[in-house]
Amino acid sequence: MSSGRSRGIFGFRRRALGGEMISSLMMLALEANGVIALRMMKLMRGNRNARREAKLMVSEKIHAASEATASLMAGASGDQIVHRYRQHVAKNAKRLGRLRSGRSLVVKRTRRRWK
Repeated sequence: MSSGRSRGIFGFRRRALGGEMISSLMMLALEANGVIALRMMKLMRGNRNARREAKLMVSEKIHAASEATASLMAGASGDQIVHRYRQHVAKNAKRLGRLRSGRSLVVKRTRRRWK
């Protein structure tokens, strides 16, 4: 079994599976997990922003899957597909990680009382 090639994670040959792809997939999994946590916190609020986030989440997933399918049909490699998914995840993390999007809750409550 000593073919001279180094063994990577799970004993697969790095050259055959692509060491870069494995690390890229692991990073995608970690980054996506963070986005899921941020998204769940937003959804647990149950307000209008949560409903909008749920709709946006579904449409983004459909868009990303169709984009990946089109890229694969055009001859893109797995590395390129994973890289593009990571870009989508980073964009979502940046959007969801903002401290406040729009007005604060205090302003909303104050305006409701005045009506």
